[in-house]
Amino acid sequence: MDFMTGLKRTDYCGTLRLSDAGKKVTVAGWVQRRRDLGSLIFIDLRDRTGIVQLAFGEETEKSIFDKAFTVRSEFVLMAQGTVRERSSKNMDIPTGEIEIEVTDLRVLAKSETPPFEITENCQTAELTRLKYRYLDLRRPDLQKNIIMRHKIAKITRDYFDENGFIEIETPILIKSTPEGARDYLVPSRIHNGKFYALPQSPQLYKQLSMVAGFDRYMQIARCFRDEDLRADRQPEFTQIDLEMSFVDMEDVLAIGEGYMERVFREALGVEIKLPLPRLTFKEAMERYGSDKPDTRYGLEITDLSDTVKDCGFGVFTSAIEGGGSVRCITAENAYSVLTRKEIDKLTEEAKGIGAKGLAYVRIAEDGTFNASFAKFMTDDEMSALIAKANAKAGDVILIIGDTKNSLVLSVLGALRQTVAAKLDIIPKGQYNLLWITEFPFFDWNEEAQQFVAMHHPFTAPMDECLDYLETDKAKVRAKAYDLVLNGIELCSGSIRITNPELQGRIFSLLGLSDEEAHIKFGYLLDAFKYGAPPHGGMGIGLDRLIMQMLGCDSLRDVIAYPKVQNASEPMTDCPATVDDLQLRELGISCVKEEE
Repeated sequence: MDFMTGLKRTDYCGTLRLSDAGKKVTVAGWVQRRRDLGSLIFIDLRDRTGIVQLAFGEETEKSIFDKAFTVRSEFVLMAQGTVRERSSKNMDIPTGEIEIEVTDLRVLAKSETPPFEITENCQTAELTRLKYRYLDLRRPDLQKNIIMRHKIAKITRDYFDENGFIEIETPILIKSTPEGARDYLVPSRIHNGKFYALPQSPQLYKQLSMVAGFDRYMQIARCFRDEDLRADRQPEFTQIDLEMSFVDMEDVLAIGEGYMERVFREALGVEIKLPLPRLTFKEAMERYGSDKPDTRYGLEITDLSDTVKDCGFGVFTSAIEGGGSVRCITAENAYSVLTRKEIDKLTEEAKGIGAKGLAYVRIAEDGTFNASFAKFMTDDEMSALIAKANAKAGDVILIIGDTKNSLVLSVLGALRQTVAAKLDIIPKGQYNLLWITEFPFFDWNEEAQQFVAMHHPFTAPMDECLDYLETDKAKVRAKAYDLVLNGIELCSGSIRITNPELQGRIFSLLGLSDEEAHIKFGYLLDAFKYGAPPHGGMGIGLDRLIMQMLGCDSLRDVIAYPKVQNASEPMTDCPATVDDLQLRELGISCVKEEE
């Protein structure tokens, strides 16, 4: 291998153009491929900016030509030469009009044959690529994602700085507090038997920063949650965290909207129209069956209850008589796609979510229809149902009835997504942002048979709902808001409680005694005694935002070193065992689980 003596990189591979012809340059990178044409050798050299062609021919010094002959894929090279116009141009790449006539070549590192090809859209199994993530990250598509992440982070800091926010780092080792998921715990060697927790969010520290008088706080914060993984969830993730004093909900939403408009325009060149649309939680559930609806397509839910309440089909009438409802979605032009076999699959999906079954009406192109319940209904009743569902020839109506409205809505919300995918009606390259507001303050827990907080206990209830706190919890709405992008929750936030009397009422309603509240939140409650300004904020999921902006299928495509489904990292083989000495120092013994 050669040394770099006398050579310093002057240009990145992907930045050279025809206007640079005649310029002496030095480039460095990895070999994408080598083409040997006998008297000519061409090497495609790759770095994070792109590819440039190195040319070796009759005019090349023999020792340089012979060295080029030995080069293989993924060797690390440095090459010096003169930019010239290519005789055979490749207009598929930005540097395709030029090549470098090489006068000096250094092999800085050799490479074994990699376990997969370093190309865009590599088809090798993801687990293999994650095991060799340092090679996977050489691929141009992943590098573009990570570079875009850097760009978005810079736009973020610039935007919030220009709007008067102060970036404050909060601790990683904190006290364990209830935030909805399991904490990752870190044992203390000095304080034997005690544990730190990794933050699920900087929630309490950012509120303390408001008490401290910083007025506007932001942080690109690392957060940790020990929970089951999905495509849009990782055990360690990054959020854009912010908090503002002396504000109401409209002020916080305005800052969030301004950020979205800025980041989409500067990162993607996409214009986001403001103000963003809003739906209350109730409206979102009744129209889309979800508090994070994808509004890029229709398939909205229709309430059939009044239409079928007196019909002859007992499943419908009993659901309504039991306090529930009968609702549907109408899939346009779906007759040929949603066959009986496909509807059977949808029925199994519905049952898996908790429905007792799925009723349907399939309307043929000639206007005739078949329905799973037609024999129980008169012609007039069927006609009224089809009219209420706004269905026409070629459409399919999918119907759920149950005594629990929440179940009806959630099942139809899930079917709505499945059907949209089957019909291929989800637009690509479209960004539908909307706010969901007026969330319920309390959530009914079926297992515990009691109301629990839907959000953290410092979320403020809406002023007009205060009288219902003790008398009708189901009516209480929160000063809470989520930002949704294409069916993914990007952001969650709220206006906070700073009134000690109201906070005490909330703790009591949640079953927390004064002593328990002080143990869990004492330092924040104490801080509030010394003049807490009204404040509110939000946390925007940076990983999810980038995933949606770039149209990726998984968070793993936008995180440099992600975890897999079982929260492990194949590349480093973590988590891993530690030796007994380390455990003894921490006062920990491990109990092997019985198989």
